[in-house]
Amino acid sequence: MPLKLAKLPERTPVKLTISMPPDLSQALSEYSDVYREQYGQSESVADLIPHMLRAFLDSDRGFAKARQSGRIS
Repeated sequence: MPLKLAKLPERTPVKLTISMPPDLSQALSEYSDVYREQYGQSESVADLIPHMLRAFLDSDRGFAKARQSGRIS
């Protein structure tokens, strides 16, 4: 009988290097500062970005619809 919990997905982090314009880098730094003020805990921009991207993708209805329709593999 199979387990109720499915096999866990791959969780090995993938390192990605990007270039960005200086104004975006500054804005991300400022976001990190506001995050620290809001939550009383300092987090690096590098640690915040994956969660920011996940929140963006999760809130994009067009992307979700494309994934559900099978247009994206």
